[in-house]
Formats: sequence, structure tokens, C-alpha cells
Amino acid sequence: MEILNKTKLSVNINKLATIRNARGGNNPDLILFAKKIESYGAEGITIHPRPDQRHIRFDDVYALKNNIKTEYNIEGYPSEEFIKMVLEVKPQQVTLVPDPPDVLTSNAGWDTNTHLDFVAKTIARFKAEGIRTSIFLNPNSDLIESAAKTGTDRIELYTEFYAVNFSINKEAAVKPYIETAKKALEFGLGINAGHDLDLINLKYFAENVPGLLEVSIGHALICDSLEYGMSNTIKMYLNQLK
Repeated sequence: MEILNKTKLSVNINKLATIRNARGGNNPDLILFAKKIESYGAEGITIHPRPDQRHIRFDDVYALKNNIKTEYNIEGYPSEEFIKMVLEVKPQQVTLVPDPPDVLTSNAGWDTNTHLDFVAKTIARFKAEGIRTSIFLNPNSDLIESAAKTGTDRIELYTEFYAVNFSINKEAAVKPYIETAKKALEFGLGINAGHDLDLINLKYFAENVPGLLEVSIGHALICDSLEYGMSNTIKMYLNQLK
């Protein structure tokens, strides 16, 4: 009998850290909110520390490790500083993103054809310590073979193109993701996704992209929680993934 895996929801809490940092102090309390988000049913916590620490601070990365009971996913560009931090914290998953230091938000995936050696050597360092790896990737099936050669366990599909075009033509918007996911499965890669997924477009994406293991959602979910409350919002997003 075929076993159908439910897509897991990992909540990116960067925006909560942004609010905290805007005023100083510790309100909202990042540790407390991470615990609450888990208690409301989320199956993972994602953070993306950046060099300028404008939201997640480096001390947050270490503090969260001792408090998260579900999956801990740390995203970021693999600078030596980032690599050292992740190897010390040892989260369940690290997601490598090709961000330049001054970028506002992630806006592209890896060109694994061009950066194969660099990504492969970086991934080997994490896997040697038992950390599951994922790499941020554009919906381009031509990149899958080289992505697999890096040794990564998973890819995370960059979903901004889908989100932007969903209201125009959802079938066309999701098509490259379906094609990329199918090829990834042929190469034995797990599939994550994230960026601008929300209550409007998430269900259709999850229903149509094969093998989707996990979605990482932050900005939209935190915005929705301002209207619906965090507990209700988590449940609403989980319902989209049923």
C-alpha cells in the first residue's frame, strides 16, 4: 500500500525578530513564540540569520536550539561564519541560499551547474555531522542533475514566480514546479518549498506538486496572525496542507 506523506509546515520567525529589534528589549519573546507556534501544531521552526543581524541575531540561533522540540531549520548563505555556527548548533536541517550580504530577501536559487563544486564541498561538511541539507533552487528541471551531484538531501523550490503568477494563470504558474519536482524525485531528492506562499495559493501548490515534504512560510503567516491570531493562523495553514 502506498503511504501518503503529509506536507509539513515550518514557520519562519524572522519577522517576529524584526518586530522585537525595532523597539529593543525582548518583546516579542522569540523563544516563547517558537514554543507557542509548535504547540499550535506547526511541525518546524525556520530562521534565516543574516550577516547584519537585522532580524535573527546570532545568539538567537543558539538559544532556539535548546528550546525547539520539532524540526529546526537554519537558512542562509554558506559563509565561513554561517557554516561554523550551523556546525556548532547542529539543527535537523540546513538550507543553503545564494544570498549576497545586502539582499532584502531571498530572490533566486542556486545555479548548481556553475557552483557545483562549492555547494558540494559545503554540503559534505554538514552531512559529515549528520545534518540534513537542502538547497534553494529555481523551478528549472535542467538544474536537477547537477543539484543531485552536490550530494544534497533535498531541494527547496523558490516559489515567488508561482505566487506572483497564481492569480493570472495558476496552471501555468505551477507547471515548472511540477516538472522540476518530478525530475527531482527521479534523482531521489526530497522536495521543500518556500517564499510568498500564503492562504490563497498554498493549497493548490501542495495538491499539485508531487513529493512535497515541507513548506517554509514566514512573512504571510505572520501578517495573517495580526488579523486572525497566531493559533488560528497556524491551524488555517495546516488545513491548506491536508
